[in-house]
Amino acid sequence: MSNEARMQPAPAIGPSPGRGLAHPVVVFDLDGTLSNPLEGIGRSINYALARYGYAERPLEALAGCIGPPLDETFPLLTGSNDSAHVRELVTSYRERYSDVGYAENAVYEGIPAMLDILRASGAVLGVCTSKLPIFAERILSHFGLRERFTFVSGGDIGVHKWQQLATLRAHRRVDDDAVMVGDRAIDIGAAHRNGLHACGVSWGFGSLDELKSAGPRYLCTKPSEIIDRLTIPVAARSDQ
Repeated sequence: MSNEARMQPAPAIGPSPGRGLAHPVVVFDLDGTLSNPLEGIGRSINYALARYGYAERPLEALAGCIGPPLDETFPLLTGSNDSAHVRELVTSYRERYSDVGYAENAVYEGIPAMLDILRASGAVLGVCTSKLPIFAERILSHFGLRERFTFVSGGDIGVHKWQQLATLRAHRRVDDDAVMVGDRAIDIGAAHRNGLHACGVSWGFGSLDELKSAGPRYLCTKPSEIIDRLTIPVAARSDQ
């Protein structure tokens, strides 16, 4: 299945003596949460639009397209609900994205350190993204992040993020104590639909109003706050 989680053991890492876990499993969205993909996604959308005679858009005007699946994005941009044409647009997008677009991307400052601290505290980390698994794997490997994640779930046309989380839940990769971290309401809603906790992040492409309206348990304005919200201090052990 295209949305099946791809499992890979993470390297062993010792526990952190100062922090414990509020949630044993932390699942991250990719685009707008771990990295800023606007350049690559925006240019690839414009590549597809131009191929079929549509006007290209300024990159900043395409920021709202980051997060939702492409089969929801292209109808909004073109006014076409023809499923065959939407698939053509998606295919054209993926041609450029596979070639260069995936690398037109940047990891947000503080993300690697935050992931390392969570893992050192004993958390199992995963990724749940609407993009194809092959792209998610390629991006995480490109930035040297892949080894930090135990599983990666990617989507496809017609697959919703809540369905991906449902698959992870069916495979016992997540449970009631897990938390989904993302920058869009779609991430928060997918978590709630599957009985997971949700953590919104404000440095991505969803507005604060969008995130607050979705009702996450946590809301973070920088990566270091994820550590504060998702871990708890551990009292120093007595030598007696």
